[in-house]
Amino acid sequence: MPRLREYAATAAAATLLAGAAGLAGCGATEGSEHAAGPTSDPTIASTDAAAGRTGSATPSPSGSPSATDRAPKPKRARPPLAGVTVGIDPGHNGLNHTATDVITRQVWNGRTYEDCNTTGTATYAGYPESRFNFRVASFLASELRSRGARVVMTRTDDTGVGPCIDQRARIINRAHADVAIDIHADGGPDSGRGFAILQPVPSGTNDAVVPASRRYAGILRDSFRKTGMPTSTYDGVDGLTTRDDLAGLNLTTVPQVLLEAGNMRNAEDAAMLTSDAFQRKAAHQIAAAMTEFVRRSRDG
Repeated sequence: MPRLREYAATAAAATLLAGAAGLAGCGATEGSEHAAGPTSDPTIASTDAAAGRTGSATPSPSGSPSATDRAPKPKRARPPLAGVTVGIDPGHNGLNHTATDVITRQVWNGRTYEDCNTTGTATYAGYPESRFNFRVASFLASELRSRGARVVMTRTDDTGVGPCIDQRARIINRAHADVAIDIHADGGPDSGRGFAILQPVPSGTNDAVVPASRRYAGILRDSFRKTGMPTSTYDGVDGLTTRDDLAGLNLTTVPQVLLEAGNMRNAEDAAMLTSDAFQRKAAHQIAAAMTEFVRRSRDG
């Protein structure tokens, strides 16, 4: 009998405990869903999202994803010249005049032999063409890189000699440039004004890229007008002409033109060509033309 009473007491206690547990369960069901639902800890939610788990976003108070969760993430715009290689040839060099024996060496220009390089022209006040060419090229390279391009230059300072005209062509060709430019300023008649775009003539080497180079020349002509420099009054027609005696154009295997940005022997042109503002503006309009040429080429 004592063992029977002990057993009954133990059973009764177990029944009471089970009932209490049931009441506690009912309370959880009828209370806040968040007490029994998945954690809303943002650190855990971020980890779950990174692991690709579903239902891991932090719920809003209503239990549905918030507007922030639903909003698409903005996409970063692709630079307009991403994946593009550009060749820049700043004509001449600052110390060419000190190395006559080097720059008079004969090289093949695609049709005949000529001097390796020349000193270039200058304003009557002594501002050298090579300096103008290099400054515009440097501003241009910087802007092109900001647009996503890979830039290849035939020289990286204005304190050297050369390279020869045929070597400059090889540098750009081997880089497989998508577009290229030779930057110069002219030494024309004092009364003549303006810029001209020199286009290639088929040479046997450049035949495949002559049509594209001609299209590029028209785009560059229209863009360069925005610098305020007029089209040439003495070279070509409406800012365009052709040349068959220039190595850069004869030997090119990429779309390429030569820019004579103005006449350094004309007082009005010289004042523009030697100004920092014009040099920057020239670089910007060349970059704009290259970007437009690439865009049209991509679009077919």
